[in-house]
Amino acid sequence: MASISKTPSMPDGLIEEIKSLLKEKNAPFLNHLNKEVKLIWTEKGETRLGFTRFECDHNELFRRRRLRLSPGPITIALNPILDRDEALYLHTLVHELIHAAGLTDHDDEHSSLVSKIAPAPKLRDSEILRELRQQVLEKLPERQWICGDCGHTWERKRVSTPTRCPKCAKFFKNK
Repeated sequence: MASISKTPSMPDGLIEEIKSLLKEKNAPFLNHLNKEVKLIWTEKGETRLGFTRFECDHNELFRRRRLRLSPGPITIALNPILDRDEALYLHTLVHELIHAAGLTDHDDEHSSLVSKIAPAPKLRDSEILRELRQQVLEKLPERQWICGDCGHTWERKRVSTPTRCPKCAKFFKNK
């Protein structure tokens, strides 16, 4: 396994690309990203892939957003497991940078912007996503699915409930 770099790095031109897409949006902190953002790794054992932390409290952040002032220091913490997956690293970093620019909601606009700049890798292309899925599956009570119509049983390989039985093709009803 490769060793983790001392600190996460900002890919060249990424902030400029984000600025070009967000210039029309309500991103009050956009022009402060270059000087205010600091990247760090999270502690081992952190379950989130990344998070953004503003140093000032919610009220002060609201005031600075409204007045379009500098947000002050912004820390983006990324999970060290991302060092093993370049596409997921970039996707997570872009997600957090858009938060740092002032778009703090997880809405359709946020998802669309992240997907334009750095789409999430497919499950088949990301060892980390497969590992995370397996961790979730191991904690779920059902290890297999049983069709309520035909009784067919199959191993659970996905987190979400299937829509149809793979044997009888009827809409899935859990037994």
